[in-house]
Amino acid sequence: MQVKFKKSYKFAVSTSTYITIFFTLLMSVFLFYFFSFKFLPVFLFAVCCYAFSFVIIQYRIERYIYRRVKTIYDDLTLLESTSLTRGAITTDMATLTQEIDKFARDKKLEIETLKVREQYRKEFLGNVSHELKTPLFTIQGYILTLLDGAMDDKKIRKKYLERANSAVERLSYIVSDLDLITKLEAGDLRLQPEEFDVVALINDVFGMVEMRASSKNITLTFDRNYDKPIWVKADKERIQQVLVNLVINSLKYGRVKGTTEISIENLIKNKAIVRVTDNGEGIEKNHLERLFERFYRVDKSGSRSEGGSGLGLSIVKHIIEAHNERIYVESEYGVGSEFSFTLEKA
Repeated sequence: MQVKFKKSYKFAVSTSTYITIFFTLLMSVFLFYFFSFKFLPVFLFAVCCYAFSFVIIQYRIERYIYRRVKTIYDDLTLLESTSLTRGAITTDMATLTQEIDKFARDKKLEIETLKVREQYRKEFLGNVSHELKTPLFTIQGYILTLLDGAMDDKKIRKKYLERANSAVERLSYIVSDLDLITKLEAGDLRLQPEEFDVVALINDVFGMVEMRASSKNITLTFDRNYDKPIWVKADKERIQQVLVNLVINSLKYGRVKGTTEISIENLIKNKAIVRVTDNGEGIEKNHLERLFERFYRVDKSGSRSEGGSGLGLSIVKHIIEAHNERIYVESEYGVGSEFSFTLEKA
């Protein structure tokens, strides 16, 4: 950014005035005591004194202050600061101080943000390493056991190969989810909006997870009967993925013989909100802020035993935001949780 400067005469004017008043009074007293006081010489002296003081002071300001101020602004410009004013900059020290303070605050905020991101990056890399390491070591263990002689036993060979295949599937699932999140963040994944009945889509999702729900005796239900279709406009496949992830998440943390309920409400004229509510164990408040981070788990041990990549909620958030919609979560520990997201009505 090219900084435009304008000269400030305020300091030179005020300082020259003070100097002129002082020396004029001094000269008037001197003339009064030693010579006859005459107005014209005093007036001419005042004018000359003022002009001389003004020129000298302004020249010194421009030479020793103005240039240094400009150097400071040029240095800030080299740092690509966008916080500097786009207007003309004066040599007023108050203006410079304000600009430097604003620049310092912006840089401090930027540094704090970078520290948070660095901490997040370290945690993310650690989580990725841990999540990939678990299935890899599992696969390696089964293969080494088979190579050590277990392959001669057909029953053990089949069982170990099935377990190794299950670990490979989990590994593939993690990599696939990571690839999806990367595409969503980079904007490389193109959505294909279409009009569809969200009630019918939810019924399809219920059918997909019915077996998993029955294993814990969890009831999948609507909050009421939806006799008429509710048409929305979005990427049907991605919204189905959102619903599957949210419902599976509710089953994962839901209590045995509990309930997962889905409701659809009118939010505003052109928006509908879908709510997925369960009466499971709930989530403590200190976890809510980080709930949609990659690999973040509320229960570090229990959630892994349930399987999954640890990326489900992160994918949900990215898909909803890719639709320019919002996702919300409300939870009370020991009572249950509610995830909700908005959709554009067709």
